[in-house]
Amino acid sequence: MIFRFAEETDCALILDFIRRLADYENMTDQVVATEELLKEWIFEKKKAEVLFVCEGGKEVGFALFFHNFSTFLGRAGIYLEDLFVLPEYRKKGYGKALLKKLSKIAVERGCGRLEWACLDWNKPSIDFYLSLGAVPLDDWKTYRLTGDTLKEMAK
Repeated sequence: MIFRFAEETDCALILDFIRRLADYENMTDQVVATEELLKEWIFEKKKAEVLFVCEGGKEVGFALFFHNFSTFLGRAGIYLEDLFVLPEYRKKGYGKALLKKLSKIAVERGCGRLEWACLDWNKPSIDFYLSLGAVPLDDWKTYRLTGDTLKEMAK
């Protein structure tokens, strides 16, 4: 099991993983990302990072993450936006290995926490996260502004 950070030439591969995740989550209609956008935001603007886990030279899973900030802790954290392992490689420890690697990165960078969201219907993932000792934040509700609503708010 080998880890590697994505490079600019991996934009098509990153987009493929994003589309596969969206398909799993029944959200393919919401993917508007392009290779060009990924190149701009991940590699040129450096707003996110992508870590691959590989078996035999093939990328079998990915994690896309970025830094957030906790005012209470007074330090940055890592927010895991996406974690996906190809179906044929599940139950082999790749998801856990990605989370362990991200935890190590967070500790090495002095971050105060690693956090992520999970769809409430995704019982396999919820059970997996609980088995690792992750704690659900049931008292917090996520809110979002997007599209026209975001543009209207910006006026």
